[in-house]
Order: sequence, then C-alpha cells, then structure tokens
Amino acid sequence: MLDRRTLLAAGLAAPSLALAQTTSAPSAPTWPSDEERLRTDWPFLQRYRTENAADRDLPLAARRVVFIGDSITQGWRDSHPAFFSDNGFLGRGVSGQVTAQMLVRFWSDVVALKPAAVHILAGINDIAQNAGPYDPVATQANLQAMTALAQANGIAVILSTVLPAAEFPWRPGLGPPAKVRTLNDWLRVYAAQRGAVLADYTRVMDDGAGGMKPGLAYDGVHPTREGYAVMEPVVLAAIAQALSRPRIGRPR
Repeated sequence: MLDRRTLLAAGLAAPSLALAQTTSAPSAPTWPSDEERLRTDWPFLQRYRTENAADRDLPLAARRVVFIGDSITQGWRDSHPAFFSDNGFLGRGVSGQVTAQMLVRFWSDVVALKPAAVHILAGINDIAQNAGPYDPVATQANLQAMTALAQANGIAVILSTVLPAAEFPWRPGLGPPAKVRTLNDWLRVYAAQRGAVLADYTRVMDDGAGGMKPGLAYDGVHPTREGYAVMEPVVLAAIAQALSRPRIGRPR
C-alpha cells in the first residue's frame, strides 16, 4: 500500500510531466488530400481561401463580378484567364459541385468579396446526381437562397440557364434534356420575379434536341474554347444590364 508521502510525491510530479508533454515542439502541419478534403471540407471552403484573402482587398474594378459554379465555371477561367482578369471578374468554380455545396461557400467566395454582381451557373451536377438523387425543389431552394443572400448584401444577380446536355458521360441513362429544360423554365420565371438578370446560354448553345451544338463541348457537357467564346457575349450583355439597374438590397 502506498503511504501518504508517496501519493503526495506522485501528485507533485504529475503537473511537471503534463507541462513537459504540452511544451514539446509541434509537428509540421499537413495539407489534406483531395479524398480527405471531400470528407472534412465537403463544400470546399478552403479551395479559394488564399485567393479570397488577397482578392477582397482589390479595387472594386478588379472584382466587379464573381462567377460561382462548378467545373464549367472553373474551366472557363482556366481556358480564358484574360477574359476574367481584363474585365474584373473573379472565378470561383469547383469541379463536380452541386448547388448545396455552392450555397455553403457562397458567403466566403462571393459575399465577403463585396463584388458589384454575381454570376450563378449551377444545377447541372444536381441533375447528374453527383451528390445523390436529384430533387428539383431542393435545387431551386438553393438557387433562391444564393440569390437572396446576394441581394440582401447589395450584390446584383445574374442567373444563368443550365447548359444543354444530351447525356452525362460519367453517369449515362439519366435523360438530362427534359430536366434541364424544366429547371431553365423555372430560372426564367424566378429571375423575373426577383429582379435578377438572366444569362440565357440555351439560345446560342442548344442543338434543338437538348444537346450541345457541334464543336461547343468536348464531351457533350463541358464547353470547348469555342463554346466559351459564344457564351462570353451573352454574359457581358447580362452583366451590363445587371449593373445598370438600381441595386436591390442594402446600400453598398
């Protein structure tokens, strides 16, 4: 049996041991892999963390419009970076994302940058079931929430139609044309109701059967450089229209 002097000595030694353990040199931080990030940062809040920290201090002319979206938006900036830099546009696309993920990162990747306008191109990956079964009501609610967040913070909204897709190469058999058409019809009505501007890419890209015109997409979904070239006049006109209107929401 331990006597009182032994117990007292042990009690005095314990804090010293704990202090020695907590004051050891910390291990070097490690950056998560893409697989780990999908588990721990599902909306990819860290994807543009460094760029956001720098871009929010840019003059407004250099951050006039934020483009939020998925691989189509990411590919747009990658394919034609001068279109973004020359016009004061910031690209915030994340490949594979659905509208729910974009909504979670909307504050950090859009609102916190305080642009004059936001271009929202989203929904095709919802239809492709990238994050589970497609629920059109949930997709509409996510688009509504992004619009409301932007307008509440004095940011003009450009809602874009979902690009045509006859089939998804990575998930065939879902019949996207009818679903894309229905979502786009809703977007047209909703944009008018909310005082948002519609960037309607359907009229310049649809082949008449719900697919892409020849040469405008390399896989039927993602635009080629030629595809982006036909989109650019459409979005420039939509942005000019949005920025000419009285701002909805609080004064900036």
